[in-house]
Amino acid sequence: MRVYEEEETLKRRRVDVRRGDREGDNDAPDISVFLPVYNEEPNLRPLHAKMTDALASLGRTAEIIYVDDGSSDASLEVLREIAGRDARVRVIALRRNYGQTAAMSAGIDAARGRVLIPMDADLQNDPADIRRLLEKLDEGYDVVSGWRKNRQDKAVTRKFPSMLANRLISWIGGVPLHDYGCSLKAYRRDSLADVRLYGEMHRFIPIYASWAGARVTEIPVDHHARTMGVSKYGLSRTLKVVFDLVTIKFMASYQTKPIYVFGSFGVLAFAVSFIAGLWALFLKLVHKADFVQTPLPILAIVMFAVAVQFFLMGLLAEMQVRTYHESQSKAIYAVRERIGFEQP
Repeated sequence: MRVYEEEETLKRRRVDVRRGDREGDNDAPDISVFLPVYNEEPNLRPLHAKMTDALASLGRTAEIIYVDDGSSDASLEVLREIAGRDARVRVIALRRNYGQTAAMSAGIDAARGRVLIPMDADLQNDPADIRRLLEKLDEGYDVVSGWRKNRQDKAVTRKFPSMLANRLISWIGGVPLHDYGCSLKAYRRDSLADVRLYGEMHRFIPIYASWAGARVTEIPVDHHARTMGVSKYGLSRTLKVVFDLVTIKFMASYQTKPIYVFGSFGVLAFAVSFIAGLWALFLKLVHKADFVQTPLPILAIVMFAVAVQFFLMGLLAEMQVRTYHESQSKAIYAVRERIGFEQP
């Protein structure tokens, strides 16, 4: 227990140090572009050339962070070469292939810029669109999401499932975007301050930001067909997205009041138990049917036990939620602006 507490203390100190460095870093660049990389060796040099041209035309300071997600080809060697030629480049090499969400999280943690821009490293996103994202951000938005309006992918295996998924995500998450799967986006740093990513949830970052009060919009961006390398996406990820959507819906509606969802199922189970018990009693008194002749008594007992379990699970979840917020002094709200208060 003591070891666990010491580890948690060290983690909090590291977070505080990172935040302090960023807040006091006068040399922080205007823009941080970060790119997860997994077996993209043939794409990296032409991608970086395009990135260099796009950033040079902006007139803003920038850094480029490549996150190698355990590539098995020579991607890391190419990235070392690029970093040796370009002082703006930083490379993070993960120990193994953790997946795009973990690589995105590593990029967010390492970024020092005031604006954070993730994008893919497969040359399907166009670095020239960064200018348009920034211009839209300057209109007062906190998050600008790219929309691959003319997507250059296979219709059956990529475009059609993506269209259905985007409509479902928009409906459940409450943020109407056409293309959650597009990695090319622009975020103000403070809109990602409390975002923690797990599973395959990198695509839901605009929803998390919107929950925190961020102003979210989207613009069409260019999309190019893949010419080198192999796509890492497929229909197998659809099931993962569905499971993550269930988590998103639960967190959106019941994150601070889990007793509501567990209590609702408990009430439903109790109602089934009560009706089954009454029905069994009715058959016993009116039709002289013995309890052993019908499964209703067993159903009533089982559903009553299930109802009790749901209520107890809800109470345990409520205790965990309160422990989570109170142990970290974590507020259940976020303030956009303070007016008339003394500044610290």
